[in-house]
Amino acid sequence: MNLPKPIKFQVERYVGGLSQFKKIVNPIKLSANESALGPSPKAIEAFEKEKNKIFKYPETDSNSLREVLSAKFNIDAKRIVCGSGSDQIFDLTCRLFLEPGDEVIVTEFGFIMHKIYASLHKAKVLLAKEKNFKASVEEIIKKVSDKTKIVFIANPNNPTGTYLSKNEMLDLRKKLRSNILLVVDDAYFEFLNSKNFSSGLDLFKDSLNVLITRTFSKIYGLAGLRLGWGYSSKEIIENMYQIKPPFNVNRAALNAGAEAIKDNEWTKKAIEHNTLWSKKIFSVLKEYNIKTNEPAVNFFLMNFDETKINSDEAFEKLATDKLILRKMIQYKISNSLRLTIGNKEANEQFIKSIGSILK
Repeated sequence: MNLPKPIKFQVERYVGGLSQFKKIVNPIKLSANESALGPSPKAIEAFEKEKNKIFKYPETDSNSLREVLSAKFNIDAKRIVCGSGSDQIFDLTCRLFLEPGDEVIVTEFGFIMHKIYASLHKAKVLLAKEKNFKASVEEIIKKVSDKTKIVFIANPNNPTGTYLSKNEMLDLRKKLRSNILLVVDDAYFEFLNSKNFSSGLDLFKDSLNVLITRTFSKIYGLAGLRLGWGYSSKEIIENMYQIKPPFNVNRAALNAGAEAIKDNEWTKKAIEHNTLWSKKIFSVLKEYNIKTNEPAVNFFLMNFDETKINSDEAFEKLATDKLILRKMIQYKISNSLRLTIGNKEANEQFIKSIGSILK
């Protein structure tokens, strides 16, 4: 029998952080960079209010949320597009700009979904070398050719936890040709408080050749609702609406997202929690000779080269204490694990466990 045959894409599949491992009962999941405190109570209340309306379609263009974002960040609502996670914005961007044979530049250890979406749309993906797990403007520019269409950069970056300064980002945009789209992934910017850092939106909100993406999955604790957004020129955003699926953001996400954005006190609480525990955990990792990034985000990339056990052994031993971390195999970062900063109990358990393993 002759059956329909799907196209075989030569693209690696994204592997998310483990939720379960060896049937651990009540595991402590520190593998996915999820929110330590969960969403704002106001966002949960907004979610609950939608339960009797789920038989109705949501707004097709997310207008209510776009207006909230516009007011919050003092930006033009007509230049905002919302998506099912910032992932959908990456997909729309690649669909809008890429043709077979085009080139896309990503950093060596950059967020892997940038690479995956570019590959899905038949672009050639070039990896710009990083220096000490930090993106390099010089190395990115080396990869530019007349076929370059897009440069993706997450700042701060996942999974390395490093970032480019305000001046480095401005330098990058200046050195790229004007017809190359710079996509700045702002997923973790809220966690970073440094005088030499500015978010992509703050730096490039007036630019016509930059697309900034943001997510509700991290600081706002809405990962399960899949909500993100992008900001760029009116021309780029209008073209995205031409190809965007209708009703792509569900009712609950729109309403919960709007309340999450408006709850400044909860966001402040989440940032303060992360700042406190990132300093504590960083100090512990340093004590046990685990090499890692300076506190800048809600996770640490931990290297075990200078410890008495390797990363696989550490993963297994931590799992016996119900702690599940993220292996770095897919990113090809050797002898390393990624640790998400969790709630107070999870962090205390990690500190206790890693101490008993490495003392």
